[in-house]
Amino acid sequence: MGNLLKVLTCTELEQGPNFFLDFENAQPTDEEREVWNQVNSVLQDSDSILSGLQAYKGAGQEIRDAIQNPNDMTLQEKAWNAVCPLVIKLKTFYDFSTRLEEALKSLLESLTCPPLTPTQHLEREQALAKQFAEILHFTLRFDELKMRIPAIQNDFSYYRRTISRNRLNNMNLDIENQVNNEMANKMSLFYAEATPMLKTLSNATTNFVTENKTLPLDNTTDCLSTMASVCKVMLETPEYSSRFSSNETLLFCMRVMVGVIILYDHVHPNGAFNKSSKIDMKGCIKVLKDQPADNVEGLLNALKFTTKHLNDESTPKNIRAMLQTRSPETEGCCG
Repeated sequence: MGNLLKVLTCTELEQGPNFFLDFENAQPTDEEREVWNQVNSVLQDSDSILSGLQAYKGAGQEIRDAIQNPNDMTLQEKAWNAVCPLVIKLKTFYDFSTRLEEALKSLLESLTCPPLTPTQHLEREQALAKQFAEILHFTLRFDELKMRIPAIQNDFSYYRRTISRNRLNNMNLDIENQVNNEMANKMSLFYAEATPMLKTLSNATTNFVTENKTLPLDNTTDCLSTMASVCKVMLETPEYSSRFSSNETLLFCMRVMVGVIILYDHVHPNGAFNKSSKIDMKGCIKVLKDQPADNVEGLLNALKFTTKHLNDESTPKNIRAMLQTRSPETEGCCG
């Protein structure tokens, strides 16, 4: 349909407006085109980044052989030659995170600037809202994959140890033209995170708020909470979820919902789990737990381990209980 349609009006009993957003077909208007093109130039590389990460095999065997035979220069060279191309690939992923950070800031500027409210922005700039969702979707997918590949940190740790030794031995270090010591330090911090892309976006959102002191905080948090409400209502309402042509869009909605919750939790002083939160956390968690476990285990873990305020004293115990239990039945802990 390409339109952002209001399906429920805001009342005193609701936490905010709910919308149906056509994530599959929204197209940019002339007013959106400049920012949309800028962000699209980044997003068009996202599939190749995910494919590269998914195909990442690591150099575990070569590294083990080299460590076990420290005097065998043939094995040392073999391990080094196996690791260097992988480090270049890891740099490609890291570079993409910085591009994604700039794209997110551009979208936040467009979707939060006065005089329009965030809700009005989402109604009128639905293609930008879709791109915002696509960034979050990519981020959750990247981090889910990264957490399953311990070889990444092993390979990079070996690279950093070995390049120092090779430098002392005056070996050929052409790779330093691409990954010098400063870059290696940045990459090391990035890959040390369990969810590096989410950390990047959380920092970017926090920095956006800090750098735009004249912009009310509510403009940013309302944008995030409205997006969470959008996804929640589409997931829990068959009338709306049935409009999507692919089941993948439902998983897309889940990832986006979790992504905006995490960003909200990092930006809002009280977090997403507080009773004053504009996000219906009980409803969002229940929607996730009503889905097949294989689809949502990583998303529930993201809420448990990458949010800032879950374990605050102000977080209702039943919210924590909903995230800890593996049962799909949530009625017993929602009172």
